[in-house]
Amino acid sequence: MHRSAPRLSRILACAAVPVMLVAVGCSSDSGSGSDAEKKAGSSSSSDSAGAEPTKPAVEPAKFTDLPDACTSIAKNTVKDLVPDAKKKGGTAGRSSDLAVRGSCSWNGLDDKGVKGSQYRWLSVAFTRFDSDQSLGSGAARATEDYTKQVAKEKASEGAQKAAAAAAPGIGDEATAITYKLNKTDEDFEYATVVARTGNVVVTLTYNGAGYAGAKTPSAADILKGAQKAAKEAVGKVDATAGAGAEASPSAGDAKKDDKKEEKKDDKNGDEKGSEKPSSEATPKS
Repeated sequence: MHRSAPRLSRILACAAVPVMLVAVGCSSDSGSGSDAEKKAGSSSSSDSAGAEPTKPAVEPAKFTDLPDACTSIAKNTVKDLVPDAKKKGGTAGRSSDLAVRGSCSWNGLDDKGVKGSQYRWLSVAFTRFDSDQSLGSGAARATEDYTKQVAKEKASEGAQKAAAAAAPGIGDEATAITYKLNKTDEDFEYATVVARTGNVVVTLTYNGAGYAGAKTPSAADILKGAQKAAKEAVGKVDATAGAGAEASPSAGDAKKDDKKEEKKDDKNGDEKGSEKPSSEATPKS
């Protein structure tokens, strides 16, 4: 009896070992599965938190080219504003890319002998802005530059009695800046019109003075001339876009033309197929 009791204890202990191992194994599997789920959840949360939201695409630029600055103002207008201009066709400014920036100027002295002389100077400049995902739309960038140019003109060095006012009817927005300036011992009247049309900024300046006793031109005449020329220059920008559209028809128009051609071909085929043999033709009466 004494020997059988220890033996029974050993048998029971051995039988309990597998049960404990199974329990430990289950507990270990359960824990590792939980850790995997936590890691997966953590990784998913990290990825979603680190992903940047997609930015909406910027609006395409309205204009992709600029007009020739020296032909942006009508010849008759130049002749009227700058009598006896040294170069009728104007003097083009330097530019590394005429599709982005261009300018032209005219100047002339109308000499009337003992009655004095009238000097006039006219210039026009274009700046075009492309749309950029990181910088913004061309129109927004042009609006920013337009504001800067207006401020720059208002702060012109030596300007006297500077004033700024809206210039309606010229582009999407326009401002006319007028002032007096004394140089070469003569009084000059200045008028600058800064205008924006789409993604293009147009800056037009017109000034004049009387020499050898001639009267200084009136501020009203100088402003009127500047606004007229600025309106023509802005119109040329719009015309350039229209010309480009005509030269490159849209995909929709191209499809319409293709369908017209197909219908035309089908019609011609039907007409040829419906022709009667000459023997069956109805005789003339």
